[in-house]
Amino acid sequence: MFAVIMAGGSGTRFWPASRERLPKQFLAITGERTMLEETLARAERFAPPDRISVVVGRVHADLTERALSGKPVEILVEPRGRNTAACVGLAALHAKRVAEDEPIVVLPADHFIADVEGFTRTIRAAAEVARDGAIVTLGIAPNRPETGYGYIHIGAEGGEASEQSYFRVRRFVEKPDYQTALGYLSSGDYLWNGGIFIFTARTVLQEIEACMPSLYEGLTEIERAIDTPDYDAAVERVYDRIESVSIDYGVMEKTSKPIYVFKAEFGWSDVGSWQALYEVRRAECDEQGNLSLGDSTIIDAKRNLVFSTTDRKVALLGVEDLVVVDTPDAVMVARLDRSQDVKRFADQCRER
Repeated sequence: MFAVIMAGGSGTRFWPASRERLPKQFLAITGERTMLEETLARAERFAPPDRISVVVGRVHADLTERALSGKPVEILVEPRGRNTAACVGLAALHAKRVAEDEPIVVLPADHFIADVEGFTRTIRAAAEVARDGAIVTLGIAPNRPETGYGYIHIGAEGGEASEQSYFRVRRFVEKPDYQTALGYLSSGDYLWNGGIFIFTARTVLQEIEACMPSLYEGLTEIERAIDTPDYDAAVERVYDRIESVSIDYGVMEKTSKPIYVFKAEFGWSDVGSWQALYEVRRAECDEQGNLSLGDSTIIDAKRNLVFSTTDRKVALLGVEDLVVVDTPDAVMVARLDRSQDVKRFADQCRER
């Protein structure tokens, strides 16, 4: 089995700890290790290190090499971000040269999994189905009417693998409004789209050819240049002209091939905001619901998150429901329930 870790995101919702040069997958926010290292450790449970690829942008190539130093992991560098369809296609080209019909598990580098054993079992079950040429994804059972995620509309049961049932995917749905999300939750027929896919190199490249012929043409040009002095230049040429399209929109929403989904119940989070991080690490809160990730003193305060990467002490007195982030060059204070809007700071800094 192969694993492809997509590590090209910018992580603007974790400003100021996360920056363009240091996105959240390179931060140790969910534990002692960085999110990339945590993802790699999960991938090593089902794929040998020499069959794991990490796809990163050029700006993070050196950072990735330092983080993964000593591990026989393949690092594939994209000259610029072109979304997940190009990322998956590039990784599939390299996997194809080793074993065209072995399952590839595509994973975002910046997600949290609570039950790693359960996650591994589900991945292995999904790989059994994908090995026969199917496209498989994992859907997360929703526990709230979330408007920030895409959804998967599931149909009839498609079968069983390793004592786990899987279902036909009816369609992929874009992020809904609140009332629509509430209906999805009550129906029981919708799952969150966690962006995890399993297929073989042969299958995904055939589907890219059918659904995204321009991208496939570019990938063919890159494939001819692998192991030649022209490889980097070929990747540069192709990435300069291809569209930025997600694998969800480019292939999953257009393919005529059946897609199957396993219901994932292993404590998943995309850790998409400071509030999401607070929920992930809620068990570490004090009696007043304060989560301190750094040097802090908290008095008569409730339900606050403190994150610090400096030697300064952060002191909170008589406040509630705040996130305070202290970094060497910026301090950010916000309501915890407004933490999705933190990316506006990053956008404003970029504009300036």
